Amino acid sequence: MSRPQSDEELLAQCEVETFRSSGPGGQNVNSRDTAVRLRHLPSGIVVTCQEERYQLRNRQIALAKLRAELEERARPVKKRVPTKIPRSVRHRILSAKKQRGQVKDSRKKPGVDE
Repeated sequence: MSRPQSDEELLAQCEVETFRSSGPGGQNVNSRDTAVRLRHLPSGIVVTCQEERYQLRNRQIALAKLRAELEERARPVKKRVPTKIPRSVRHRILSAKKQRGQVKDSRKKPGVDE
């Protein structure tokens, strides 16, 4: 799958849907289809934008979000390198557990053996 260079090429690969937005913006938002939903057909990514009062600006923002998401998915996943817990950290954890156990033991009633 080749990455589209221009916004027009990217829009050609998308299904564009407009709908009424919610939130601030006055009657312009309430009465006109200003929100934009882009569905990228090759990858199935769906991006929605309803931040601005104008459909054109929302489409530009949605395209930027879609392009960022496509770049994120194209980036190879780094292989996790397993690491060991350092000896000093392991010692600190065990001493904290031991101290916590002593605190709990001090709550017992005298003469109760388990």
